[in-house]
Amino acid sequence: MDVQYPPVVAPPHKSSLQKFKVKLKETLFPDDPMRQFKGQPFGTKIVLAAQYVFPILQWLPQYSLKLFKSDIISGITIASLSIPQGISYAKLAGLPPSFGLYSSFVPPLVYAVLGSSKDLAIGPAAITSLVLRSMLTQGVSATSQPQLFLQLAFTSTLFAGVFQAALGILRLGFIIDFLSKAILVGFMAGVAVIVSLQQLKSLLGITHFTKKMTIVDVLSSVFSNIHESLKKPKYFWVSAGAPLLSVITSTAILFAIRGKHPAILVIGKLPEGVNPPSVKMLYFEATHLGLAIKTGIIVGILSLTESIAVGRTFAAIRKYKVDGNKEMIAIGLMNVIGSTTSCFASTGSFSRTAVNHNAGAKTAMSNIVMSVAVLVTLLFLMPLLHYTPHVVLGAIIVTAVIGFVDIPAAYRIWKIDKFDFVVMLTAFFGVIFISVEYGLALAVGLSILRILLQITRPKTVMLGNIPGTRLYRDLHHYNQATRIPGFLILSIEAPINFANITYLQQRTLRWIEEEEESMKDNSVFRFVILEMSAVSNIDTSGVSLFQELKSALETKHIKLALVNPLAEVIEKLTKADESDSFIREDYLFLSVGEAVGKLSSIMENSPSVTMQQEQPPYM
Repeated sequence: MDVQYPPVVAPPHKSSLQKFKVKLKETLFPDDPMRQFKGQPFGTKIVLAAQYVFPILQWLPQYSLKLFKSDIISGITIASLSIPQGISYAKLAGLPPSFGLYSSFVPPLVYAVLGSSKDLAIGPAAITSLVLRSMLTQGVSATSQPQLFLQLAFTSTLFAGVFQAALGILRLGFIIDFLSKAILVGFMAGVAVIVSLQQLKSLLGITHFTKKMTIVDVLSSVFSNIHESLKKPKYFWVSAGAPLLSVITSTAILFAIRGKHPAILVIGKLPEGVNPPSVKMLYFEATHLGLAIKTGIIVGILSLTESIAVGRTFAAIRKYKVDGNKEMIAIGLMNVIGSTTSCFASTGSFSRTAVNHNAGAKTAMSNIVMSVAVLVTLLFLMPLLHYTPHVVLGAIIVTAVIGFVDIPAAYRIWKIDKFDFVVMLTAFFGVIFISVEYGLALAVGLSILRILLQITRPKTVMLGNIPGTRLYRDLHHYNQATRIPGFLILSIEAPINFANITYLQQRTLRWIEEEEESMKDNSVFRFVILEMSAVSNIDTSGVSLFQELKSALETKHIKLALVNPLAEVIEKLTKADESDSFIREDYLFLSVGEAVGKLSSIMENSPSVTMQQEQPPYM
């Protein structure tokens, strides 16, 4: 029994304004955040709006003592990690140690109010700290100009926060998607290598060390100053596997033998008290403003990428959703406020979040508990950190970043996609041999080049029939698929636009010429069928492709048929065919099977010789 197919028709008419609204909504609001307000009374809408802006209001009214017991344990646990890491990452960023603790106090409080993740633990991170330092040291020295360096660190944090919040408010989070998995694997491995090598200064006790971040400069500095290193330092064995225990143990030992081993460098006296305001330290003079903006944007993108990826990972484990745009706004405002309270760029790191999750965190209250623990440290425990040795801080940093070298992930990328592996290597070698920002830029550029190639050279395949079915599939994919005599069936698997019409025209005409050359004397090549289910869009230049194909095929007495053109495509083709000579309903079909069936009957009812000589009706 023959299947009766409905005709291919244009979609119902919509005004340009209606189309614009739909396109804007699908582009910027794919999650449709306003749907929760539909049909709700005014009072409920106010409550829902407050909960949307301040996610803490969603869980705080139902908060219980049972939840608090879990959160206080996880909060104290991550505080035990955040305190030594905060001091270490401040050192990595080229800042005084106390600013690492400041950055572990205010930002977590802000995130607890605005963030949507239950697991994300906030504070300084190795990657952002390194990038902040490596980019700022291109214009300012952290040692000879410490005050200016500190001002630029705060200013860069401000710009990072403004950029992050703007992405969330304008719903432009797709920008960070350009940092693919391959880029991040290569970039983080490169950063881990550079960070680890930089810690040789502390681990070996070298006093004159390069401020540059490339592997060549770092190794040259190590070998040229190796005579300065300590001779088998007695406390090099102190493990960083348990950072807080390492800090406590090493500090106690150094306090007990203070003055006996001056060669062992310690962090020294730390100021007590909460974060001092830093609004007046923000630097907006033209001399270094460009450097601060550039650093802020790069740091902002990296911190967003890390925190959102980590947040979504643990949200998937616990089966709840993290709103990416809310996260951007929360992290952005967190850094804006942080920049005015003596904090440098903060984010949600994987190591702290993993500890937080495993310790049983139930809500963002764990961040508040951690902040309280850091506050106690700032107010009462700072003198106890005076004798903390730099060698232990260096070991903590190395221990934290060495996990960034993800060999299994690199192998998976190699196994799945060789081009992605090249992108990963570009990021890795670019970071260690050139610089952090240029390594990242090269990898992103290579990824964008791939996207451009996919746009300008879209995949187009030849289809054949799978025997015994009405299915038509790629001849090179399914060996059992067979050609249909008299037909050239092509599938275009990308939008058609100005960037690829020349390629599509040349490729299609080449297929037609190859088809004609391969035909036997008694064969008749009559139809070109374009399967367009994957052509989601077409522009004005794309419409001209079909007009030019029509003209080219007229000289060869070949008909052109279109299969399943989507709504926007058929609408534009219909508008372009004002004289009804381009689009004909009897050459528009919903499936390849329908097209082959109906067009085959035309061939059977017309003598082949006559059909080759007469001028055929075209679309």
